Formats: sequence, structure tokens, C-alpha cells
Amino acid sequence: MGILFGTDGVRGVANIELTPELAYDLGRAGSYVLAKQEAGTRPRILVGKDTRISGDMLEAALRAGICSTGADVLTVGIIPTPAVAYLTRYYQASCGIVISASHNPVADNGIKFFGPSGYKLPDEVEAEIEELVLSGTRDLTRPRGTDVGRVYDVKEAENNYLKYLMECYSLEEDLYGMRVVMDCANGAAYHVGPELWRRLGARVIAINDKPNGVNINERCGSTHTDSLLKAVVEQQADLGIAYDGDADRCIIVDERGNELDGDYIMLICALDAYRWGQLSPPSIVATVMSNIGLDIALRRENITIESCKVGDRYVLEKMQETSSLLGGEQSGHIIFSRYATTGDGLLTSIKVAEVMKRSGLSLSELAREMEKQPQLLVNVNLENKDEILGHELVVAALNEAKERLGEWGKLVVRPSGTEPLVRLMAQGPDRYLLEEVIDSIKKAIEKAQGL
Repeated sequence: MGILFGTDGVRGVANIELTPELAYDLGRAGSYVLAKQEAGTRPRILVGKDTRISGDMLEAALRAGICSTGADVLTVGIIPTPAVAYLTRYYQASCGIVISASHNPVADNGIKFFGPSGYKLPDEVEAEIEELVLSGTRDLTRPRGTDVGRVYDVKEAENNYLKYLMECYSLEEDLYGMRVVMDCANGAAYHVGPELWRRLGARVIAINDKPNGVNINERCGSTHTDSLLKAVVEQQADLGIAYDGDADRCIIVDERGNELDGDYIMLICALDAYRWGQLSPPSIVATVMSNIGLDIALRRENITIESCKVGDRYVLEKMQETSSLLGGEQSGHIIFSRYATTGDGLLTSIKVAEVMKRSGLSLSELAREMEKQPQLLVNVNLENKDEILGHELVVAALNEAKERLGEWGKLVVRPSGTEPLVRLMAQGPDRYLLEEVIDSIKKAIEKAQGL
């Protein structure tokens, strides 16, 4: 990753790290780079945002930067991140840009680019944009007169996204009679989420659907499900759904008020697709942090799991490499490659509803197919991570831990990319064994550091 671009675009505290000046430069550099790739045409760049208060400020700066290079802006307003990916293709835009910091608190914001195909920009294109921003954009082209870019408000964008999602729903029978509690996180799904489910015939009880610019993700949404768990039981709902601030992920809740994460979602959707002959090849992609219970449950049906690093970018790369139709993370960021180019919380939630409707089973019954294994996650402070993790004492401890955990255990060592620490995660049926192997690794690290 570069200095500005991380695995999910450019992120930072709005107006401090992600400033209007930086947004302006990203608009100029991004539109200039994309204009070079589409020589002879006037670039059109689609821009959407979530509900956080800094979105207006950053969007204004971004628009100015784009128009200053002679590119036009198609604004689609408050809309989920996956909608920007879809609408970029739908309107044949040169690229799409979403202003959002996903599940982060309101003070943060981000700017993420999608290419004309609806996929995130390739690393080399992001690197070219970053290089221009860091070296300065003052000398880039400055058209005049009628060649200056214009801004067009695309009022029908949300409706076109809704039509697309309705087309992704594959059953002839609608969701009439299904009672759903939906936590919109006071974010980008606050209107489009309930509207989708109502169009599909469900009875929707929406909560946290009144954004005011500062309450996005505030004790709500996919990372704070307490209010949803309670509401599902009180409303005697069939299903609870929690989207995050930009609705690219979702967490579901069964009729008993139990939270089901992305591992359960992948299990439910993979087994259903496989049993209907719609999972070819018979594999899914999951990150190294997924619970080994998912592997065990799918292995019983001869479905394999392709493993990858944490991050939706890596999930998608592995899916393309293995031609897998389904992949995702525990966080609820799930990709259905038959329908979408990125994770889409709304799409994910209706795919779960399809399984419920087709099978006639409740969510709690569907979730019984998997028994989650105990998991222990420990953070260890570590300055020179590469040197210590390569030390012979630590290597020996890691190898011994893997051997002790055996076939039905799992060990993951993840150096943090932003902090001086290493995350140790062990899974397996024996909680005491997990504590022992983690403790042995910590002691080996301490010895290697001379503590």
C-alpha cells in the first residue's frame, strides 16, 4: 500500500488528515489519470457519499477538482458504497468515487475509487494518482470556456440501484409475510434499505434510520447490534439485519435474538447454492480469521475453503484466481461474484432471505449446520516485528503450536500494519489448549526480545 491509499482508499480524520485540499487534489489527479486512459472522450465521474457531516465539504472540494480538469461529475447523493460500484457501470462512467469511512466513527471519512468496470482501481492506477497528488497538481491541465467540467445531479440513481437489486432476487415468490427488523446505522442505507425490502413484500421495522450527519454508526449498525438483538425478540421478527455506515456489509440476527456473523452467512448461502447445483466450483473464499467451524461444516458437504489475507480486496483477488462465486469475511462483507463486483450488504441480506424462503427453515435452524469452535485472540506489543517473528525461538514455538492444534485447530499470526503489535489467534475444540499454545508463543517472543 502507498502513503495515501490503504486497502480501502484514502482514509483519515475529516478536515485534519483528509482535508478539502487533499480531496481537491484527489479529484484533479484522479480525473487526469482516467482522462489519459480514455483519450478522445470527456470523462464522466460518478460521486456518492454516506450521511456523515463532512461529506458535503469533501464532495464540494472533490467536484471542484474533477471539473477543473475538464471532466464532468455525476452526483448520486447519499447512497451505499456498492451502489456506486454498480452505477459506475450502469452510467458507463469513467470511474466512481464514494466518500465514506464505512463503519468508522463520524469524525473519520474516506475517498474510494472504482474503475469503469465497478471494481476497485488497480494498484498501479492508484499509485499513479497518489504520485501526482504528492508531487502537486498545480501544473495539470486547466481547460477553459466550454471545456471546463460540469456537475449533473442524477436523481433516478437510487431507483436504478433498487431495480438492479430486485433483479438479483431469484425467487418467483416474494417475501410477503416475512417480518424484518432493520438497523440502518443512520447511514447510507437509511432509505434504500427499507424501501428494497418493502418492494419485495416484507414487513419492515426500521431502526436507526434517521441520520442527522453526526449519528452514523453511533452505538448502532453492524458493529453495535445490542438494540437490534432486543428489537428482533420484542417484535417477534423472522430476521434482523444490521448494515454498516456505507452498507457494504451486514450482520444478521435470528428469530431468537442470536447474532450471526459473516461466517454463518457464507455457510447458509454456500450450502443452499451447492444443494441447488449453483456453486461451481464447489468452493468459497474466506479469510484466515474465519472460524474453523465453517471449514468443518462445509467439508462435510465436500465444499472447500480457499483462504486469503484479511481485507475485501484480498477476498476478491482470491475469488478471481479460483473462479469462486462466493467469498467474504466474518465482519459481514460478503461478495457474490455472479451479481456484484464488491461486497453489498443489501444484496447479502436478500440472498439470506431467499434461502429462508426456499427452504422453509428459520435462521436458527439454518445456522445449526455449523458449530463454532472456541477462539482466542491476543495482541502482543512488538516493535521489530519481522526480526522477532523470524527468530529461531519464535519459529520453533509457532511450529510446535501448529502441531499441537492439529488438523482441527488453527493458528494465525498477523503483524499489524498500523501499530507496533502482533495479533495471535488460535482456534480449536479445546479452550485450555488454545491458552497453552498462545502462552508458549508469548514466552518465546519475550525471550527473543531478551525480556
